[in-house]
Amino acid sequence: MDIVSIVVIAIGLSMDTFSVSIVSGLVYKQLGVRHILRMALFFGAFQAVMPIIGWLSGLAFRQYIHYDHWVAFGILTVVGCKMIYEAFKTKQLEQRLDPTNLLVLLTLSVATSIDALAVGVTLSLLTDFIITAVVIIGSVTFVLSYAGVYIGKRFSHFSENKIEIAGGIVLIGIGIKILVEHLIASLP
Repeated sequence: MDIVSIVVIAIGLSMDTFSVSIVSGLVYKQLGVRHILRMALFFGAFQAVMPIIGWLSGLAFRQYIHYDHWVAFGILTVVGCKMIYEAFKTKQLEQRLDPTNLLVLLTLSVATSIDALAVGVTLSLLTDFIITAVVIIGSVTFVLSYAGVYIGKRFSHFSENKIEIAGGIVLIGIGIKILVEHLIASLP
């Protein structure tokens, strides 16, 4: 898997945390640098750890999967569709959660990184090297989460739903790219 694809996947995966960060900036304008850094660190760390867990799980059964490109396409498409679906759901609960509370921050970190777990399974089918991918995913998530709070503070309303839809479309696009590349490579 090339670096560009990993960066695009990282951006797609970080859209949930970016949206939560924007909402946090909108609702909690008093968030200080310490709180923003902690939020970005938690989101980045969970987005980096979850693919490792998924990758290790995927390694256990990848020898039994002979159509890895179809599995990768399927997982990325399902995760992308889930993100698009969730963008249309009401997010009132997120707006009532205080990200300065450690328990709330842990809950948000886990909730926004579940998709990264599934992507980790996909990565186990495509590469033996996970370190580069998780460093990129964690770093992109950290930066976008940090920036999201400031964007939320700066603007009265920014459409976080559109951001999640874009993230879902990106993941579906990567799944299609993987499938097409494998299908073309298998042509005589």
